[in-house]
Amino acid sequence: MNFYITYGTVDYLNKLQKRFPQECMLLLQNEHTAVLMHETMGESVFQQPKKYEVIDKSGSIVSKKGFAVLNHIPVTDEGRPLFEYSFKERARLIENQGGFVAIRVLKPLQSDTYIILTLWEDEKSFTNWKTSQSFAKAHQKNKHIGTDSAKKNIFPRPSYVKTYYVVKEEDET
Repeated sequence: MNFYITYGTVDYLNKLQKRFPQECMLLLQNEHTAVLMHETMGESVFQQPKKYEVIDKSGSIVSKKGFAVLNHIPVTDEGRPLFEYSFKERARLIENQGGFVAIRVLKPLQSDTYIILTLWEDEKSFTNWKTSQSFAKAHQKNKHIGTDSAKKNIFPRPSYVKTYYVVKEEDET
């Protein structure tokens, strides 16, 4: 499965999304920017997208409301197999959390930064997940990655998180 991301204004990206109603897309915004995501088996309709391969997924990204969390994680070339294995072997506890909608583990095709996208019914659902025992268990020291020094070796820079809200359609109240 392919996953593409492009950035722009809400107005522009909304028009782009409406031109392709048959495509699986998600329009998000925060105080700084808007993001349009496109999930497909084929090529993107975007002119110059950031390109990813979906290596793990659950749920649907098509949503008319919600809160999205994108965890950007830089990984060295040597660390990619270990990092990907750790996600394929994850406990899948997030799927049972109240308010969970979808997750995508996105492997970059043009950079070193993976994205873990989680989509929630609302921000409160995400906050509840962060304070849950399931979150603590899912984020324990990862036995698949190994020692702290091994972790430092596969992560060349710190990870960072960006959050967004699903853009409501213009005719919605």
